[in-house]
Amino acid sequence: MLADLGGFLKIYIACGHTDMRKQIDGLAAIVSKNFNLDPFEKSLFLFCGRKRDRLKALLWEGDGFLLMYKRLEGGKFNWPKDETDVMELTPQQYRWLMEGLSIHQKKTIQRIEEKVIL
Repeated sequence: MLADLGGFLKIYIACGHTDMRKQIDGLAAIVSKNFNLDPFEKSLFLFCGRKRDRLKALLWEGDGFLLMYKRLEGGKFNWPKDETDVMELTPQQYRWLMEGLSIHQKKTIQRIEEKVIL
């Protein structure tokens, strides 16, 4: 499910670490109170723990919330550290994050654009 980009319009990432003991109501409260976003919109909200080896994803499906949990057996997510910020990710940035890469791949994007222009 987390590898599939279907079923949601936007992807938001809660930068910094989140208490992984929080469940649906606690994560929805972070979305609405801390980030002034609507947890009931058709968006995927991503949260990461302090160790950066696990994440939770919250998605409203119209009739209820879906809470997903992913733990890496080796490695860490390349997670932004500014704890007070929320970022909207592009589908490409989301794929990079799920692959363990940084969401900031400017040099890669520039090289691809240069090859297309040539």
